Amino acid sequence: MNSSQTQQPPSRHDPDPCSRRIHWAFRTTENAVVLVDRARGQAHANPSAEALATRALPGQAPSTLLDLLPGEAWEQARAQGRWAGEVTMSSGVVLEIVVRHGRDEGEDGLFLLIFDDVTARKARQRELQQRHDELEAAHRRLAGAQEQLLQSEKMASIGLLAAGVAHEINNPIGYVHSNLGTLQEYVAALFSLIEQQDAALQGADPGVREAIRLQRERLDIDFILGDLPKLLDESREGIERVTKIVQDLKEFSYVGRGDAMRPSDLHKGLESTLNIVWNDLKYKCRVEKHYGELPPVECHLSEINQVLVNLLINAGQAIENRGTITIATGAEDGEAWISIADNGCGIAPDVLPRIFDPFYTSKPIGRGTGLGLAIAYSIVSKHHGRIEVQSEQGVGTTFRVVLPVVQPRQGGDGDDGSRGDEAQ
Repeated sequence: MNSSQTQQPPSRHDPDPCSRRIHWAFRTTENAVVLVDRARGQAHANPSAEALATRALPGQAPSTLLDLLPGEAWEQARAQGRWAGEVTMSSGVVLEIVVRHGRDEGEDGLFLLIFDDVTARKARQRELQQRHDELEAAHRRLAGAQEQLLQSEKMASIGLLAAGVAHEINNPIGYVHSNLGTLQEYVAALFSLIEQQDAALQGADPGVREAIRLQRERLDIDFILGDLPKLLDESREGIERVTKIVQDLKEFSYVGRGDAMRPSDLHKGLESTLNIVWNDLKYKCRVEKHYGELPPVECHLSEINQVLVNLLINAGQAIENRGTITIATGAEDGEAWISIADNGCGIAPDVLPRIFDPFYTSKPIGRGTGLGLAIAYSIVSKHHGRIEVQSEQGVGTTFRVVLPVVQPRQGGDGDDGSRGDEAQ
């Protein structure tokens, strides 16, 4: 490929204005272009192609670029009119090559080759892919850390509640045990009476009958007959309380994050949660309930219960002496909401913007991890819900958890939870 061939595209006619313009475009384009007439064994490269050959193949002629094409490229271009591919050279240069065939012009041996140096673009793509992989790995690590934090906070919550739960279980167990002891004495008395009656039946001695009557009075059989059913009912109620407390604790500690969200009864979750935290509230809080009509809400109920635990404990801790916690529920416009209000100390305006930040707490050391509300916010956001807050110092705080009744399907909106309320 000589200089004159490099500068001149093939032409069968004398130059005219149109061919001169084509010749000018061929020479000035920044794309590396080689025009090959295989029938005549001629190849014409524009200056950009010569520069590319000098850069990619030092000391080689531009025609060497043609040797980079695989053998099937020519045949495919001849058969289909076009071939495209990439070639990576030993020097690391990556070329994107397009071959077009001139059969539409009646030139069976005419080929147009366009070379594009995409080395920099490929390097950027590799860098972007590497960063994407690193971000994915970091995301997986963060997701794992969040899961660990969630479990850590749940274990911390269970630890704080353990004493109260043990107390709640111990009370009914205590009177069941006491009642069973009394019941044992009653049964012994009844057996004694039965033995006396058996003896009386064997004879008609009036003295024996009188002895039985006196024994009945001494053992207070009439009272036992009235008290025994009450003892059994009370014992059964105590056992039912223990069963409910254990079941509520089991539901609270259930993970199930791999499960699909299912329609759940939020009122049942509220009652279960109240039963778990009641020992922390009952000595200084009066709980008022104003429940509205709630449809089943698609959620992970155990996770929503954890949100409610945090909010209820916060409400109780905000009340120093005696106060009221008001719980209300309702549904409107495809959303269900739970409101938890206290008449405690309230939240300072400068604290409100930071209350959902992980590890931020305004509580004394040992009373808060700074994770409770951060995790609550994360859970509600994952459910495509939001937390709304109103607070006034010296008046109290109201949390409002809003959840969609039906979760958006794939491709729906993401998190739109609003930040709101009380510091851990």
